[in-house]
Amino acid sequence: MEYITDHNRAQFKYARSLTAHFSKIFYLSTCLLPRHKRWATFALYGFCRHIDNLTDIPRERSDKEIVRELNYLEAEIKTAYRTGESEHPVVGPYISVAKKYDIAQQYSLELIKGVQMDTHINRYETFDDLYLFAYRVAGVVGLMMSPLLGFKNPNAMKYAEKLGVAMQLTNILRDIREDKEMDRIYIPQDEIRMFGLDENHFFEEKMSKSFRNLMKFQVDRAHTLYDEADKGIKMLDRDAQFAIYSASKIYRGILKKIELQNYDPFKGRVFVPQSKKFQILISEAVRTRLFPVLSGYAN
Repeated sequence: MEYITDHNRAQFKYARSLTAHFSKIFYLSTCLLPRHKRWATFALYGFCRHIDNLTDIPRERSDKEIVRELNYLEAEIKTAYRTGESEHPVVGPYISVAKKYDIAQQYSLELIKGVQMDTHINRYETFDDLYLFAYRVAGVVGLMMSPLLGFKNPNAMKYAEKLGVAMQLTNILRDIREDKEMDRIYIPQDEIRMFGLDENHFFEEKMSKSFRNLMKFQVDRAHTLYDEADKGIKMLDRDAQFAIYSASKIYRGILKKIELQNYDPFKGRVFVPQSKKFQILISEAVRTRLFPVLSGYAN
């Protein structure tokens, strides 16, 4: 693989270690990819994870100090795209892969803008406002990932954006209780009012028929985005489809957990067990990679 050299090999291994540490199932699915796609995915994940961690992990830093870190990273990315190299431990492997697969610089800059939004915005008036945030922190990840996995139909890109947004909306619905403790309410304000509710229903954890209807409205929207996004997964190279089908089904499993607890986000954070994630991953790998091969032999 020409994008891995003796000089940056340690950087790529560091990206792999970030993947293994922060997302065991994603790491396993990545290991099942062809070698050139596998290491490229490690590089992209390590890059995105590093940016997310600047705000997602509790740290003894002010928002101003975090923004300063993000501004430095933005400058380093621009320089790396111009020069084709970086000594930064996560930008280095990312820029090697970005140049190899022609990943637009704008996507990485949009990701940083999305993370910056979380340092000073804790309410969104409309879904259009929220969509911009979801696009920046998750939709662009799908857009960066698609060239690594491979596709022939350019329409795959718009579906990749939808899947990323659907996943971010799922995170928001899963984390309502935790977010309100940090004075963050991501559900659009106009939709809260549309169901006759206000912020007190979040802070006082007031469950009611109206609140459940609000939650159902949000869950149904996410399901619709997943349905649309699934059309694009079959446009990806066959040897990579299983990874994205698995991710989509695992995240939709979170929505189903929310539905099973009667749309009450205050009963506790829902999750899909590791054993279930592993089962989904293996079944999708068999369905999309092994079955077509066996069918070909049979024919």
